[in-house]
Amino acid sequence: MGTWSQRLDEELKAAMRSRDQMRLDACRMLKSALKYKEIELGHPLEDPEMLGVVATLIKQRRDAAEQYRAGGRPESASKEEAEIGVLELFRPPPLAGPELERLIDEAITATGAQGARDLGAVMKALKTTVAGRADGKTLSELVRARLPH
Repeated sequence: MGTWSQRLDEELKAAMRSRDQMRLDACRMLKSALKYKEIELGHPLEDPEMLGVVATLIKQRRDAAEQYRAGGRPESASKEEAEIGVLELFRPPPLAGPELERLIDEAITATGAQGARDLGAVMKALKTTVAGRADGKTLSELVRARLPH
């Protein structure tokens, strides 16, 4: 796990020292999810795999927060949103704008995509490049718009 593991351990220790229970809980949840993924895959996690785990946890927290708000439980929604803030510490800045468009164009060229039927191949090619740094739905829409018609 290397630097991610060390950074997570440091964050855990800092949360313990400052008695920040919410931050501690979020770090423990992340550490556990990373360990489960490592066991599932049967090998130490690569950066894209780790980013994928972080992205999944953030998405789960966002969905939960939405449901809590809809259900009239703002305190639970706030807790989920605070956990998102901690999880965001372990994610590189999101890809957007020209940089993301360049990566999409490169993937289209590399796969030889001719149209919408090649969307899956382009998305697969982008998967490792943008793992955890771009929302899948948004990425799919951008790829679809840039594919030759």
